[in-house]
Amino acid sequence: MILSLGIIMLFSCKKNDVEVVNILTSLDTQPTQSIMNLETIYTDSGKIKLKVTAPLVERFSGDDYNKIFFSKGIRVLFFDKNGLVESSLSAKHAIYHENETLWEASDSVVAINNKGEVLNTELLFWNEKENRIYSNKFVKITTEEDVIYGNGFESDQTFSSWTITKVKGVIYHDPEK
Repeated sequence: MILSLGIIMLFSCKKNDVEVVNILTSLDTQPTQSIMNLETIYTDSGKIKLKVTAPLVERFSGDDYNKIFFSKGIRVLFFDKNGLVESSLSAKHAIYHENETLWEASDSVVAINNKGEVLNTELLFWNEKENRIYSNKFVKITTEEDVIYGNGFESDQTFSSWTITKVKGVIYHDPEK
């Protein structure tokens, strides 16, 4: 019975089905590198700048693109000149666009700075060349005094000096109460 079913399926395949399989398994759709349980530290002049951890990293390379996918999440710690954690960023997914030196974090993005301010959004970009992070999506920033909602956000890469571009609402609260 199983053998008969296999033979029927083999002969029922059309040329188009084979073409689809070839496209799906071509080298362009396969990662050129894969890393499991990545933990890497970037330094400059012997001082730690950032630490990246991710369960799975896959690099895809082509003639006009080079992208690194963090499909199972990413966590980045940014350090100040004294080696102390200045801010952190985590997301369920991320893509590093190598040609543009642009990071794209998505799905449950959380950034926290050394003042304890927390940014929540679904999409965040980090432009390494410009040393800035930004989003054009809904954002929520929780500070010690209030919670600010808006659409659009821009900050330095350490999330210490930030602006919400289209504020939609502010909830003030007294931490003493």
